[in-house]
Amino acid sequence: MNIFGIGLPEMAVIFTIALLVFGPKKLPEIGRSVGKALRGFQDASRDFESEFNREAKQLEETVATTKSKPETEKLAAATPKEDTADS
Repeated sequence: MNIFGIGLPEMAVIFTIALLVFGPKKLPEIGRSVGKALRGFQDASRDFESEFNREAKQLEETVATTKSKPETEKLAAATPKEDTADS
């Protein structure tokens, strides 16, 4: 188990020091607070990702729409026009 480059023995030392500093009554509260903060960060990250994907899709659709318009205008311009005036 290797989380953020920290192995199991290092995590045990960190947990023991945290237990000594904060005490057994405060440690669960701190754990809950950290868990809620991580959950909020994950939710915000997910929201940002979905917003980014939605905007990217909308931009792609806009670009595809604007690219198709000049092609039809080019076709109309390339079609020979008939001369209505007789010389």
